[in-house]
Parts: sequence; C-alpha cells; structure tokens
Amino acid sequence: MTTTITVIGLGNMGRGMALTLHRAGFTVQGSDIDAAARQRLADEGVTTLAPEALGASDIYLLSLPTSAHVERVLKESPGLLALAPAGSVIMDTSTSDPGVTRRLAAEVEAKGLEWLDAPVSGGPAGAISGQLGMLLGGSAATVARLQPVLDALSAKATHVGGPGSGHVVKLANNYLCAAHLLTTAEAVAMASRAGVDPEACLQGLNSGSGRSAVSEVNFPRWILSETFDSGFTMGLMRKDLRLARQTAGDLEMPEGLLGAVVEAWHADAESLPDGEDFNAITRSLLDAAHRYAATDQPSATTAPSEESSS
Repeated sequence: MTTTITVIGLGNMGRGMALTLHRAGFTVQGSDIDAAARQRLADEGVTTLAPEALGASDIYLLSLPTSAHVERVLKESPGLLALAPAGSVIMDTSTSDPGVTRRLAAEVEAKGLEWLDAPVSGGPAGAISGQLGMLLGGSAATVARLQPVLDALSAKATHVGGPGSGHVVKLANNYLCAAHLLTTAEAVAMASRAGVDPEACLQGLNSGSGRSAVSEVNFPRWILSETFDSGFTMGLMRKDLRLARQTAGDLEMPEGLLGAVVEAWHADAESLPDGEDFNAITRSLLDAAHRYAATDQPSATTAPSEESSS
C-alpha cells in the first residue's frame, strides 16, 4: 500500500522535500496558509490542500519556522491532534525548542499517534535533491517504520535518542556552524592581511585539523564567490542561537563561548538584517582584510631587511 505523506509548510525546505518524496513514488499532498506557496507546488505536479481541508494521512511532515507554529498546527482547528488517524506519524523537520518538543511529543503519543523530530541540514538544495542530513529524536520503532521516507530525503539520517533529542543535537550543530563561520572568517582575514590568498589559505586549512563544513563548503560556495544565496538567513540562525542559549540555560550550563557567539551574531542587526544570507556574517571581517591588504602593508611573508635585523 502506498504511503501518504502530507507536507505542512511549503517554504524552500518543505517544497523541496515534497518534490523529492513525490519523485520517490510516495503519495504526497502539500499544505500552507499561503495560497501562492500552494499554487507553486501544484504547478510542479503535487496535490495541495488549504489547511482547513486537511484529512487522513500516514505521515504529517512539518516544515515550519518555530515551535509555536508546530504547536498551532497540532492544536488549532483543524489541529492534527484532532484529525490525524490513530497510528499516523507526526514528523517535525523544523528546528524547534527541545523542551516544547518533548511536551508536544507526549501529547501526540497520548492521542495514539507516533512522533519523530527530524531537523535537517543541507538547505534547499539538499531538500530538493534528497541529500539532507537528518537528526532523529523518537523511538527506534518509529525510525524503522519511516526508513523508506528517510532514505528518500537524506544522505544521512542519524538516530540520536528519544523525542526532543534530534532538536537538541540540531541546536548544538547550528551553534558550531555559527561559531565556525566567525572563527574561519577571522583565520582567513588574518592570512589575507599577511598577504596569503584566501583560497590558498582555505586549501591549507582543509588539509589540516582546523577544517570544517564551513571551510570546505560555505567559504568556496557562497562566501569567496560572493553569491551569498544558501537559502538560510541571518534571522533563522539568530533564532536557532537564541534557542541554543535558552536550552543551555534551562540545563543550568555555564554560558561559556555560546554567549559570545550569540552576541556576535546579534551585534550588526542594522547592517545585517534578518533577511540576509547567514554566510554574510563573514563579510565585514573579509572586507576589512581586503582593504588592509590593498594598502601595501608589510606582510608576514616579507623578509626582514638587514637594517631591521641588526
């Protein structure tokens, strides 16, 4: 029997996942409060429904901005807690508050439904190509049941624990990504000021222990190319960092470096508004390094003169 999947939230990520699942042979329907988003997906060959027309489905895949949106979809008329048939699965691919996730998962399971938090990495390109990274929080039985869906959507799906665990690890991942963008930009800027070409610097970093997905992917694809069109915004990263700091606080952790990273990402809200691509956080450091190098400053590669070495 064909699995029916309802994708709720048809932004860049939800639309891409809906198209990927449709190509994989699942029966897919998409829903969004935005009629234009529904029409775009319908024009691409996927059935769409207005929120008030939702009905029975095997899986409800949520791709929404925040935990508050997830809770509204579950509870506000016609909420999924009321209309989803017993045994169906709520699969939340959003980056959500882990505490809220655990509460909602308990409510979902009390209604005879299954829960899986499955936040994703890989951006719109990964969503539409079926090459996402997914972090899974839920029971092993639910993960096994959804394996064909996970195989269609992801290059790698990692089960990290019970409900909420996927969202905890996703926040940890995004914190590291945000920190790596700052630290890698500082490293490349330092090298540039010393007369080292940024591309050569990255080649060196990527051959050593300092490499990361940021140095290997983000810098060549979106930063050095100056395209800044990854599909993930400053606003979304700022939201995720605030959630990470809130989660760490709820767990009574010392703030450590996390607080400094959160503040750094919020420092330039006027020059870097929420709608900007998140890779643009590197721009000011790299631009300043370029201006410095253009003034013919002595570089670290310049040999000392006889006079200065005497």
